[in-house]
Amino acid sequence: MSLLLIAASPSASSRSASLLAGAGERLKHLGLATRTLSLRELPAEALLQARADAPGLREALQQVREARVVVLATPIYKAAYSGLLKVFLDLLPQDGFKGKLVWPLATAGSPAHLLAIDYALRPVIAALGAREVVDPVFAADTQLPRSAGGEYLLTDEILRRLSDGAARVFERAPQLLVEAERCSA
Repeated sequence: MSLLLIAASPSASSRSASLLAGAGERLKHLGLATRTLSLRELPAEALLQARADAPGLREALQQVREARVVVLATPIYKAAYSGLLKVFLDLLPQDGFKGKLVWPLATAGSPAHLLAIDYALRPVIAALGAREVVDPVFAADTQLPRSAGGEYLLTDEILRRLSDGAARVFERAPQLLVEAERCSA
């Protein structure tokens, strides 16, 4: 099964990237292989001009097409998911998430942005055809403190929620494989 982790932060080192890495570790611990797509590494001009035929974007869109599970990790800015994620999602076809399990992860400066997942991101995920969404994991900055070495640390509460979400993905994995085989036959 193809499981794609999408990092949607414009920063190389970010809380949302740390959250995504934590999710990836939990999924790997359950025996699920993952690939990571970092949107910040895509060709910026092609992305902004929506040139889906540009080599870097074409490969990224193919990864989404092949994935049975998509894990989206984004920072929340001004009560919405990142603009980087927005321009990438705009390139997907209308049914780009059809038949896929989607697991949203988000970080923000304060818990006041928690509902941005439900009011900004979830409708777009549904509009792209996803009918199954694993409960999102949201982390405020205080839940991802920085270590003395500068890396972001996941608190026990966040680790527990990531483990719960990974378990939900794992529970659905056998059915997703059967559905994928049925669709390709």
